[in-house]
Amino acid sequence: MKKTPLHARHVALGAKLVDFAEWDMPLQYAGIQQEHVAVRTDAGLFDVSHMGELSILGAGATDFLRFVTLNDPAKLKPGRGHYSMLPNDQGGLVDDIYLYMHDDEDYLMICNAANRQTVVRHLKRLSLEHDVRVVDTSDDWALLALQGPGSALILGRLIKDDLSGLKKNRKMVARLGELTVDVARTGYTGEDGFEILCRPADAEALWDALIKAGAQPCGLGARDTLRLEAGFPLFGHEFTAQTNPLCSAYAWVVKDKDFYGRSAMWGQACERQLIGFQLTDKGIPRAGHRIVKNNKTIGEVTSGTMSPFTKKSIGMGWVEREYAAPGTTFNVDIRGQERAATVVEPPFFDQQKP
Repeated sequence: MKKTPLHARHVALGAKLVDFAEWDMPLQYAGIQQEHVAVRTDAGLFDVSHMGELSILGAGATDFLRFVTLNDPAKLKPGRGHYSMLPNDQGGLVDDIYLYMHDDEDYLMICNAANRQTVVRHLKRLSLEHDVRVVDTSDDWALLALQGPGSALILGRLIKDDLSGLKKNRKMVARLGELTVDVARTGYTGEDGFEILCRPADAEALWDALIKAGAQPCGLGARDTLRLEAGFPLFGHEFTAQTNPLCSAYAWVVKDKDFYGRSAMWGQACERQLIGFQLTDKGIPRAGHRIVKNNKTIGEVTSGTMSPFTKKSIGMGWVEREYAAPGTTFNVDIRGQERAATVVEPPFFDQQKP
């Protein structure tokens, strides 16, 4: 399995390591419950160096990205980023991504680790008719995510630059001790936080400094429960090659412009909708569990867990459109036992918590 530049640190901290998309990654350290709550109440630190980084370069970069992504990069300014998706020609997705603009001819795209090679092949194929270069720079970067309400305080203790002007979805080059890093105010937890790109050789020093300053090391287990509690999708679960994002709460990403596969996605009837739900019975929903109503299967759970923060059983899934309205009740079949649930709108926690 592949290892990130921080693998030795994970072993030294006694992390439980698992195979994730052919990477040997930490699932947890102190425990998913403790790590999850640390991010909601203070600050947690994740190694996400397994993610893919692609540089999109050339005079035609903006036009190319307008065609291959669903959001509109023409609205970005240097130093800013946004969430987006890569459409296929079937009305579904190749991946969901984050895109940052350096300047008119230089962009950075972050894609999911499991889809890195697929995304590179897809973009290189579509780039042939554009004045653009797609370069896989993943091995040139380590990526750490510092997340939680205390993250700005922790980073502010270490960084030499003024963070006050770094608003959400903005990115800057900064000095952290003797290190030069790229800092973006973005994340995948539903909290304020930062994603920090550095050279692989600098990753251990950066990790150590952030842990010493007070961040709790966190693994992929807490990362998954946090994103689900926030109502964020995970490619391969909520979104796939067959799911139309227009039939979800993320329809706002799909801008009305010419994009690859538009005819297969735009204007198609939504027979199913992506919804959030909460169990009103005991039980924990999991991906693949059937959603039923009056002895009829009406959908399927895509993600589910017991929320470590709210202590409620929550999930997301695709259901037939007529059952997608908030307040609608149905049952989730958990190992042959039907458990009552109600459609609710994520996030599943109070973002105005003290």
